[in-house]
Amino acid sequence: MYLNKAILVGNLTRDPELKSLPSGVKVTSFSLATNRVWKDKNGAKQEDTQFHNIVVFAQQAEIVAQYLKKGQAALVEGRIQNRSWDAPDGTKKYRSEIVADRVQFGPKAGGSSTSPGASAGRTVDGVDTGGAGPNPAEAIKTIQYPDEEINPADIPF
Repeated sequence: MYLNKAILVGNLTRDPELKSLPSGVKVTSFSLATNRVWKDKNGAKQEDTQFHNIVVFAQQAEIVAQYLKKGQAALVEGRIQNRSWDAPDGTKKYRSEIVADRVQFGPKAGGSSTSPGASAGRTVDGVDTGGAGPNPAEAIKTIQYPDEEINPADIPF
């Protein structure tokens, strides 16, 4: 059995860009930033940020382009795909992307957690257009990482 699945939670680094393929299918692309925080051997806090290229197709692409904006949080589920093409200067170019099957919107960067015209928890074609929960004012906007080291022996599986 083989599995190609990616799940990312991060913030958009640019506004989504909506285009149409020659076949008429809509495609939206955007970039998502994720970060990782840990302590090194000396106990100093370290942070690493990664940038991911996301591609969404069909009706989902139109919804993403309409509601997501730069700085907004999003959860993306999809598969990893690698592409290559020949650039006009003759060099071979490569790009790794996440082809999204599902996009769930997080709170907007400005503080509002619901999209205009969308109800909380609403999902359209795999895209959650709603807010963060029953009371958007209490939505958690950051992840708090534990200060202590995790002992693998304490994990029950």
